[in-house]
This record gives sequence, C-alpha cells and structure tokens, in this order.
Amino acid sequence: MITSKEFKNRRTRLMSKMPCNSIAILSAAPEKSRNKDVLYPYRQDSDFFYLTGFQEPDAMVILIPGKKNNQYLMFCRGRNIKKEIWDGRRVGPDGAEKKYGASEAFTVESIEEILPKILDDRGKIYYSMGKNPFFDEILVRHVKAKRGNAGSTSISSDLFTNLDNLLHEMRLFKSSVEQKIMKKAATISALAHRRAMKSCMPGMYEYQLQAEIEYEFTVAGASFPAYGSIVGGGDNGCILHYVENNSKLKDGDLVLIDAGCEFQNYAADITRTFPINGKFTPEQKMIYDIVLEAQIAGIDACQAGNQWNEPHNATVNIITQGLLDLGIMKGSFNEMVEKKTYTDFYMHRAGHWLGMDVHDVGDYKLNEQWRTFQPGMVTTIEPGIYISPDNKNVDECWRGIGIRIEDDVLVTEGVPNTLSSDAPKTISEIEAIMASS
Repeated sequence: MITSKEFKNRRTRLMSKMPCNSIAILSAAPEKSRNKDVLYPYRQDSDFFYLTGFQEPDAMVILIPGKKNNQYLMFCRGRNIKKEIWDGRRVGPDGAEKKYGASEAFTVESIEEILPKILDDRGKIYYSMGKNPFFDEILVRHVKAKRGNAGSTSISSDLFTNLDNLLHEMRLFKSSVEQKIMKKAATISALAHRRAMKSCMPGMYEYQLQAEIEYEFTVAGASFPAYGSIVGGGDNGCILHYVENNSKLKDGDLVLIDAGCEFQNYAADITRTFPINGKFTPEQKMIYDIVLEAQIAGIDACQAGNQWNEPHNATVNIITQGLLDLGIMKGSFNEMVEKKTYTDFYMHRAGHWLGMDVHDVGDYKLNEQWRTFQPGMVTTIEPGIYISPDNKNVDECWRGIGIRIEDDVLVTEGVPNTLSSDAPKTISEIEAIMASS
C-alpha cells in the first residue's frame, strides 16, 4: 500500500518543478450516472489519486509551491450524518487534514469564497481542463473576474498551463512501492487466467469464462477489472476490442482472453489464447509459435537504453517472416515490412505504457524521436496474428484463427522483469494445465 509519506513526496516533487508564483489545481473525478437513480461504481481520477490517495468525489486540491513550506489545500464534502446513512462515510475536512495530510481543508462549498483569495498573485495556473466541467466553470469564472475581464470570452493562453506535462512524466516512472503493487495486480490476473484455462470446456459461454476470471479478481481483493474483459471464442478472437462475450465456445476453436484486474488503483493487462478443448490443432500451433516467438523477442528488447519502437520492430520482423514461411503472405520480406503488408494480420503496435491507467500516461516520443527505455517504466508487450474468417486470400485452414499473447514488463537496470510471468503461455504449459482439470 502507498503510504502518506510517498503521496507527500510526490506533491513535493511536483511543486519543485513549478515556479514559485504558480499554483496547481486538480479536481476529483465526478460521479457518473448509469441510469435512473443508479451511479457507476466510483473510480477516482488517476492524477488526483496519485497526489492525494483520496477516494471521494466532489473534491478539489490546490498546491501552492514556496508558501508555508508548500501548501496543500483540499476542498471536500463536509460530514453529513443523514447522507452518510444512505451513501456511506465521508472523510470531511478534519479527516482530509489528519488522514490525507492537507495543510488546510475546507468544505467544497467554500471554494467560491476562498478561491479568489488564492488566485490573487498567481502568475501561472497548472490545471487540466475538461476532466470536471463543474470545477472548470468555477475556476474560469473566478479567473476572469480577477483579471478584470468578466465580459471576455477567453483567457490569456499564458496563464493556464496543462498540468499533464509535468505530472504525467512523473507517473511514467514507477517507484518501488508502485512496482510491488503492479506485481500483485499481475499475479492476481495471472491466477485468473489459470482459472479460465482450468474451467474452459466446449459448450460454455464466453460470459461464463468472464465470470470465472472476475471472480478470481474479487476474491483476491482487486477493486475492479482494469478494463472491460475480452473473451473471444473462435472468429471473435479476430476482433481486437470484442466486448459482447455472449457466444458459445465450440470444440476445436481457440478462445482469446484479454483481462486484467485493478489492484489499489494500478492495472494489470494480460492476454492469453488457448484451445477450448485443451489441445491445439497443428494449424493453431504454427500460428501460436510465431506469436510466442515474437512476444519473447519483444520482451527481450525492453532493455534500458533501447528505443521505444525496438520491441515493436522485433515483433514485426518475426511475424512477417513467419507468415511468409507458412505461405499466408507472399512476396519478399523487405517489401512486406516496408509496405506494412503485415498489418492485414497484425494491425496494432506491440505495446503501451501501463500503470494507474491501462493505457497509461507518458509520451512515446521526445522531440520527435522515440524515447529510450529507462528503469521504472512499465509497458505491455502484446503481438498478435488475426486471420479474418472472411479472408479469401488465405487457405481455409487458417481462417478464423486469432492469437494474441500479452504480458506486463518492468524495465530494470538489467534483464526486463515480466510481472505477469505466472500466467502460462507455452503450448506445453497450457495443454498440461487444461489436461489436469
């Protein structure tokens, strides 16, 4: 668990990057309506949580560098016994100070009174517009009033600076505590994939496998799935973001499962593909071996000092050559890579940053150049081959095979650390686990 000391260190680091006459303002994620009188389960904005650990809606934080050893002000919901009986306990301003380390805390209704005083001598405001329209409106209105142009429809572009530029670079590098939490998220998710392999059999429905996976998440203490679980049997495995999960699993087909849990606000992201009846067909094995070789090469390329695109290039080379060797693609290797003909079968990149968000923050390029891997970064490596059931240019025996293999990889000073290594991925491992059930 992340301690109050680490949250404080994060705020201190952020404020050290800000000019003394600036402030940073962050708003909590708003609650969202699912349907009449029902809200979606609440999930805090990642940036807000990263700096505070605070898990309630209707809150705003203001960071003021250089003032009273860096001020940390919080506005949050006040205690209300009657409402807490219905909707759960609230921290309140006192709790914000005692539990979350705020220098001072106020009820959210106090923003209108206090914010103008804070804005008095600030030359720069770090704030990310668009996350919470309610707080956007309050801030813009008070800034216009303080600048003496209440009738204006715009605000000077040099006053507001997007906080993302500073904060997201910090979030890209995971501390030792964050790495441990992400390892735990990956371990829980790997157990869920094992459970799916042991439970799977022809005649089940995709949603029944989804239930097995998400049951494992819940009993292990994970808050939510980190994203909508993908369970695609047969042809559905060729749909990258398949979400229906309502088809019957057929004997002889593969099932592709892309699922990971969120543990203490950090995501795992794992994909495994395996035969529904427990035994790969010869054609499935041949495609699977290509994807696995590509994935291993991609992971090996996640070395500190390598450029971000090197794992992707490694997977492209292996997949292209493998498809040429099987006769699924025809032509010269160099031509296929140059013209990106392989994208008919491998249409996405090899990975993405991973952290509090499943597609986590952080630039992939700096000054138009691919950035280099550095210790503390976490990325997924997830090559795939997807042969459409409607692709008449390939032999029928290949059609409808969709295979992706995905792991979560921590960049270290030495060999990359595969956080999700507990999830079986060799053909022999998968078949042995499925046979044992």
